[in-house]
Amino acid sequence: MTSVVYGGIVLVCLFGASMLAMLLRDRLPQNHLSDSSRDAIKLATAVVGTLAALALSLMIAQANTTFENAQAELKESAAKVVLLDRAMSRYGPETAEARKILRELVETRLATPWAETDEDSGATSRIVHDRGVEPIQDELRALTPATDSQRWLIGRALEITSELAEEHWMLVETRAEGLPLPFFAVMVFWLALLFGSFGLLAPTNMTVVVTIFVCVLSVAGAVFLLIDMAHPYRGLIFVSDAPLMTALAELGR
Repeated sequence: MTSVVYGGIVLVCLFGASMLAMLLRDRLPQNHLSDSSRDAIKLATAVVGTLAALALSLMIAQANTTFENAQAELKESAAKVVLLDRAMSRYGPETAEARKILRELVETRLATPWAETDEDSGATSRIVHDRGVEPIQDELRALTPATDSQRWLIGRALEITSELAEEHWMLVETRAEGLPLPFFAVMVFWLALLFGSFGLLAPTNMTVVVTIFVCVLSVAGAVFLLIDMAHPYRGLIFVSDAPLMTALAELGR
């Protein structure tokens, strides 16, 4: 599911729980909503609210870490691309074809939108079947270095391509990861109980309904942002491709 779907589910469940609790209150005996009953409800929901806050804080920490790691990894990959091009350039004109393939790979990556969804089977298929830097490795292995300097440069270039290939397949493997559904379901249940208690104890008027809706919308928006940031290569919030653009400008120099 996309982050928009997650946010929509939270919005519907929380606001629905609040409105259902408002309707239920009118059908409850008066002693069920006495001062002592209200105090007990507030104490119970305070515990649930604490648990929900802890769950959201864990999501914030995880999403922030994932997004920052993705930014750092992209910058590192862009630097490795430039280093690879420099190593092949120093080797000699024999690496012209490999350097051309490298430039085409970067241009293809920049031409492909970052924001791709899991439902885009065509985009996913292209990523899975993309060989990444393997054609460059084939070109490098076919070379016959004549000097110690060339042998060192080939070894260095192959080392960099191995690191780039590992990062490429790590991206493929982690692409479909998402928020565990049991965790999401429990968190929504806690939040629904919390907002249900608001509807149960609050008076029925338009001001209260609008206020609850705005609060629910805020929580749903927060969940949307957190899940979107947890997928830094797709969605509305994704890492900038500026490092790759800078690397592309350096290739061939």
